[in-house]
Amino acid sequence: MDSSTDPLALEDQVCFAVAIASRSIVGLYRPILEPLGLTHPQFLVMAALWENGELSVGELGRLLRLDSATLSPLLTRLEAADLVQRVRREDDGRVVDVVLTDEGRDLRERAVDVPRLVRERIGLDESEIQALRGALFHFLAAAEDAVADA
Repeated sequence: MDSSTDPLALEDQVCFAVAIASRSIVGLYRPILEPLGLTHPQFLVMAALWENGELSVGELGRLLRLDSATLSPLLTRLEAADLVQRVRREDDGRVVDVVLTDEGRDLRERAVDVPRLVRERIGLDESEIQALRGALFHFLAAAEDAVADA
């Protein structure tokens, strides 16, 4: 059976395309983020905090779509690097907020060129990146809806 008639052809699997795209994009970001001392997941945490300011661990997890088992070690490493601090709320001790330190806020200035450097390395202009991002978020919303309905 050739790939044009095989419903299980590897190249036709959405999961395969998404998986290799994910690995490729992380590899693309790695040399850009290394001078900042950040991994790709850590960069996403920092970007969320730079954009939103203080967030609870739960809010951050929902925003990044990460469970606490994945988010907690990321926050531990960012805390060890003195980029964030976890602070238990005084009015509700069950809630822990993630707060940028001075060093974490200052890192934003060094990170501001990351999107431009990624675009330059990948060779896409801003409109192409926006179109891709829009298609990916559309796909993500449909996949999340399908999982929720299952």
